Amino acid sequence: PGEVAATAGTSGVIYGVSESAVYDPQSRINSFAHVTYAPESKHTGVLLCINGTGSMYRWVKHNFAPSLSYNDVNKLSQSSPIGSNGLKVLPFGNGAERMLNNKYTGAQLTEIDLNLHNHADIFRAVQEGIACSFRYGLDIMREIGMKPSIIRAGKANLFLSEVFAQIFVDVTGVPVELFENDGSVGAALGAGIGSGIYKTYQEAFINQEKIALLEPKNSNEYEIVYNEWNNLLFKELTKYDDKCSNR
Repeated sequence: PGEVAATAGTSGVIYGVSESAVYDPQSRINSFAHVTYAPESKHTGVLLCINGTGSMYRWVKHNFAPSLSYNDVNKLSQSSPIGSNGLKVLPFGNGAERMLNNKYTGAQLTEIDLNLHNHADIFRAVQEGIACSFRYGLDIMREIGMKPSIIRAGKANLFLSEVFAQIFVDVTGVPVELFENDGSVGAALGAGIGSGIYKTYQEAFINQEKIALLEPKNSNEYEIVYNEWNNLLFKELTKYDDKCSNR
């Protein structure tokens, strides 16, 4: 209980464990019995899922830089400043998002300046938009009492991007411990615990050491970026509600 992990693959996930049965009355996040749940210790898993994470990054790379590797795209995004020169991205183009009450805004690239913006700005804006989405969902988790002091993640998928990893930390305001693993390692360790290869949970994770600790560096700047992004999202959700009410 108290531990929180994140992944940023095709979809993005933040998963935490609570000592008590907590839930979101609006069902924007999932709550269910954790693997260590017992009558005397009601450990509850709390899961945020964002559909438009790696799927958004894949789309922008495929359409704007098909000849570049993801590593090249990550490096190129470093040349754009915090805030991507005002370019903003809503990455919600992979279906309705539960954390948005199942509303669908579609993915959006907004405030384009034809005399200013370039590939680097686009790639960074996508990473910033994804990180802001995580912040939006994390704030919902905070509303129900999940307030992580640290988040653990495998150095995989979008966390391979140094730019994204630092943006994630700056936007959420939570340090991140990176580990040299991914979801497949977690699945293997879980299988080892379930089959009795490991006698305890502690034994299974004894060789899992962190390779980096990322601390917030630009939280003040990214609080401004997030508030502007959140205002854009609010406007789009309002448009969605108005459209639905006029049907």
